Amino acid sequence: MSLNISWRSVIAGAIGMLLLLGLAAILVIATGGYNVAADDRHETLAGWALTTTMRNSVQARADGIDAPKFTPAMVAAGAPEYKSMCQHCHGGVGVKRDEWSHGMRPKPPPLAAAADRWRPREIFWIAKHGIKMTGMPAFGGSHDDRTLWNIAAFVNALPGMSASDYASYSAEHGGRGEGRTELGGSTSPHAH
Repeated sequence: MSLNISWRSVIAGAIGMLLLLGLAAILVIATGGYNVAADDRHETLAGWALTTTMRNSVQARADGIDAPKFTPAMVAAGAPEYKSMCQHCHGGVGVKRDEWSHGMRPKPPPLAAAADRWRPREIFWIAKHGIKMTGMPAFGGSHDDRTLWNIAAFVNALPGMSASDYASYSAEHGGRGEGRTELGGSTSPHAH
């Protein structure tokens, strides 16, 4: 028995399959066939695809960013920003997320446990640009890079922080603009 398959047949079959998949995707989009409700979990394949796409996208876009050397002053200056802007969704060391954030999909990761999975430049990029369709806002339009690096420094320090260390950082908004040692300027009075 001889198999005589031409490349034209293979290419035509591949094009036909792509057209069929494209038509199926258009049908799902046009009919609203995919449930976008936040209280309905993504299917396993969709969840994997979205998570993998997000991680790879952040890594690729943050790749050329040079992170400053984080100082205790930067960590302290990032604390008030984190506690006022991030804690309600991501929690803190010994601090739970606000109750309403449990209804978010995808669930915001608890950064005290998850921050060490990200490089500092990736944390900075996420804080600056946000993540589409996750509830993670882009803070780059309302905060300068210095402030965002301070937040990244604080997030980067979270996995090694104790609950009492976390609680000792001020939640008041007086920290903005402090911790400029590596990026130029003053130091914070609350350096650890």
